[in-house]
Amino acid sequence: MALDLAPGRARSTPLYLQIAANLKQHIIAGEWREGEAVPSERELCALTDASRVTVRKAIEELIAEGLLSRRQGSGTFVNRVIETKNDVLGSFSDEATARGGTPGTIWIVRTVARPTEDEANILKIGRDSEVIRLGRVRLLDGEPLAIEHAVVPKHFLPPIDEVEGSLYKAFEAMGNRPVGGTQSIHASLATPTEAGMLSIAEQSAVLRIERITRNAKCDVVELTRSVYRGDRYKFVSDLHQ
Repeated sequence: MALDLAPGRARSTPLYLQIAANLKQHIIAGEWREGEAVPSERELCALTDASRVTVRKAIEELIAEGLLSRRQGSGTFVNRVIETKNDVLGSFSDEATARGGTPGTIWIVRTVARPTEDEANILKIGRDSEVIRLGRVRLLDGEPLAIEHAVVPKHFLPPIDEVEGSLYKAFEAMGNRPVGGTQSIHASLATPTEAGMLSIAEQSAVLRIERITRNAKCDVVELTRSVYRGDRYKFVSDLHQ
């Protein structure tokens, strides 16, 4: 496989960035698949006619972007990128299971409390109502991928100690499974606390998602604000004329 150094790029672009961009194109094109090892530094030196220091800087650039990861004694591998539909309503657990993975949870908070003014307005409840707060790190095959903070009016869920894996299954048990809603996504950078929870570097790219869902009776049942790893998730939507 030839690795042309992106002809047409400005000569002022550092060589390692040219190589990194070229390698990225091969990954995006699917020539190196998820979990597959990329050529070794020695092989890349031969393919690009660049020094080992330059090739190493290119690899480190893609590791910083989250496209590659280095395994001690094994090599450098293409990271998993999860493509999920932006226009389909489903839970993290449902999506993980559908992909053949194993969902997991690390609880941050699980408690009954009063809503803030903002939460009460969104959920269309009074400030004296009770809500269940569910904060957790979501795992896929043991890897932390997202932080979720859900606020739900208490009467829409079973007793709090019965809410464990899938929030949507807990809704379903009470006849309140969401059937529609709205979701907004914007790019951001991980705070130090978020980076620690997600095992990523501070200031790494993340996706912030706010989801508001309704049940079949049009009651607002959920306000969830999440932080997803930008190096692992790609949200796609179907477009129709």
